[in-house]
Amino acid sequence: MQWPQLPDYGCLLRWPENGQGFIHPDDVAVATQLIPSPRVFRRVRFDQVYYHYTYGQQRFRLRPVMWLPVRFEGIDIGDQVETVGLGLERDRFVAHVWGMYYVRRKGCILYRLRRGDQVVAKLMAAHQMRVLTDKAKIRPQVTQYPTPRWDGSGETFPDSSFDE
Repeated sequence: MQWPQLPDYGCLLRWPENGQGFIHPDDVAVATQLIPSPRVFRRVRFDQVYYHYTYGQQRFRLRPVMWLPVRFEGIDIGDQVETVGLGLERDRFVAHVWGMYYVRRKGCILYRLRRGDQVVAKLMAAHQMRVLTDKAKIRPQVTQYPTPRWDGSGETFPDSSFDE
């Protein structure tokens, strides 16, 4: 059997028909609150019996079940993002990702944002945001300058490695 590369992302849109036996006994309360739903879960590891899932701070374990894999867009719950303004239609603001939901009719993940203590009413797509922790890094450019050498009389001699 081919095991998936972890971590991966996906949804549990339907409840399995065989009851709750696929849920780890310690995680029944958490799992039954979160599934089935369009929430995008992160599957982080497999311990040969259970897959370990996370959704923000919430964690639970499930036996292998059918789920809908979703392409990761580079934004995860807890990331700090800045919205991209669009003329006078959309304000720019900084917020944290509070939830991730897969919308089948649009075929993408929509994100619920939280500004301070207030949850933003409108769901945002990935192209409407920029992750603030994903800053571009500039490589330092190393420039070699000739080092002058002095003799005792005040005359300078160029460095021999830079002679033409």
